[in-house]
Amino acid sequence: MSRGRARRAGLVAGALALPALQVAPAVAAVPAVRARFLPGLRGAGPPDRVALTFDDGPDPESTPQFLEVLAGHRVRATFFLLGAMLRRAPDLGREIVSAGHEVAVHGWEHDNLLLRGPVGTARDLARARALIAAVTGRTPRFFRPPYGVLTGAALLAARRLRLEPVLWSCWGRDWRATATGESVFDTVRRGLSGGGTVLLHDSSHAAVPGAWRAGLAALPRLLAECRRHGWTVGPLAEHRKPAR
Repeated sequence: MSRGRARRAGLVAGALALPALQVAPAVAAVPAVRARFLPGLRGAGPPDRVALTFDDGPDPESTPQFLEVLAGHRVRATFFLLGAMLRRAPDLGREIVSAGHEVAVHGWEHDNLLLRGPVGTARDLARARALIAAVTGRTPRFFRPPYGVLTGAALLAARRLRLEPVLWSCWGRDWRATATGESVFDTVRRGLSGGGTVLLHDSSHAAVPGAWRAGLAALPRLLAECRRHGWTVGPLAEHRKPAR
């Protein structure tokens, strides 16, 4: 093969590889893949602990009610905030931190990152991280993409921003119209184990309006279940050792 043909073949192969590099990390959204090959990404921690996390806030209608329940049980958690939501309720973001909770990056809008290019993804994460730090006074350590869909661009942007991607090991499917406190608790319990990371939502921003009430109703039972097993519930920062 001539040098010219080899060079053109290399360019074509590179062009074909770029979409694959962008999309390939999205398979991490599949729970079975995370459990077997990516324990760190699923938020695995010490077997005597459970990390409790909430997505899609802060929402003035719902988040304060979650804060109240957590305060009553003396439990702290990690709140993955959307920049657009925090911009509308900055005082609530500060309230989350003043109550002892951890704040993390969920993006600016709740958009599937497969639909964003590298520049848009980097801008989205950087904008959200900067606002969270400015409003709360805390520099976020963790990043969770909307829908749990990671992309190559998101991983690169997170690395540049020193954000650690973390998904979850179990969730409550609390965004569905049919969700109830009982269904959310039962769904979480099926995947709940020591060392796991739980995903709930303190907002219905990307869900059926009012769906957050099901997660709120399940929360006291979930905390009681963890106590029954002797697991300490807390934020990701106390669950995940800093990466070397």
